[in-house]
Amino acid sequence: MQVYQPEKIHNVMLKLSGEILAGERGHGFDDAVIDHLTDELIEIKKLGYGIAIVLGGGNIFRGGTWKNQSLNRVVLDNIGMLATIQNALYIAEILNKKNYSAEVFSSLAMDKVCDFYSPLRASRSLQEGNICFVCGGTGNPYFTTDTAAVLRAIELNLDVVLKGTKVDGLYSADPRKDPSAEFICHASYQECIERQLGVMDMTAFSLAQENCLPIKIFNIGTPGTLKEAILRSDVGTFIHP
Repeated sequence: MQVYQPEKIHNVMLKLSGEILAGERGHGFDDAVIDHLTDELIEIKKLGYGIAIVLGGGNIFRGGTWKNQSLNRVVLDNIGMLATIQNALYIAEILNKKNYSAEVFSSLAMDKVCDFYSPLRASRSLQEGNICFVCGGTGNPYFTTDTAAVLRAIELNLDVVLKGTKVDGLYSADPRKDPSAEFICHASYQECIERQLGVMDMTAFSLAQENCLPIKIFNIGTPGTLKEAILRSDVGTFIHP
C-alpha cells in the first residue's frame, strides 16, 4: 500500500472547476472567493512549490453538457475552452497585481491574448518561479479539463495532480445525497475501478493510471486546505498506483 509522502512533492498541478470561482452565485466570478484563492496560491508559492493550474470554464460556459444538444458539440466545446482562457487570464492578472508573477499558456493559438502552450515554454516558466496557468483544455473537443490537467502534469513532469472539489475527498457515494457514504482516505487505481469510484472521467483517470501519476482530492472551499493537502497525508484522498 502506498501512502502520500509530502516530502516528495515539489511541483504540483492544481485542477479547479470553474464553478469554484463563481462561489455561491453559480456563475461569473465571486471576487471574495478569488481573493482568498489567490492568497492561498501565494502562500503555497512562498513555501517554494512550483504551481501549474488548469481551470474549468463552467462558471462561464460548459461545453459538452450544454442543454441544447441539437447544437454542434464541437462548437460548444470550443466555447467552453474559450471560457477556461478567460478564467486563467483573470486569476493570473489578480496574482500579478498582488506582485506574484503568473503566466498564461493556451492550447489554442491566441497570440494577442497569451502565449501558445508548449511543454518547453511552460517548464521554463515554472523554473523561473512563475505560477503557470495552462488553459484552453487539450485544444480539442470531447476532452474534459480533467484530462487536460492530467496530460499537462505528465508533460511537465509534475509530482501530483491536486483536484479541488466541494467535498473533503473521495467517498463511496455522493455524501450530499447519501449520509452513510464512507470517506476513503486512500485508494489504488485498481480499487477505484473495481469500486466504481468517480475520481474523474475515465479518459483522465486512465491516462493518470498508465503514467503512474498520483492524484489527491481535497476540499478547496475550506480555508487553508490547499496548503494542508500538500503538506499533510491525512487531508484529502490519495489515489496512487
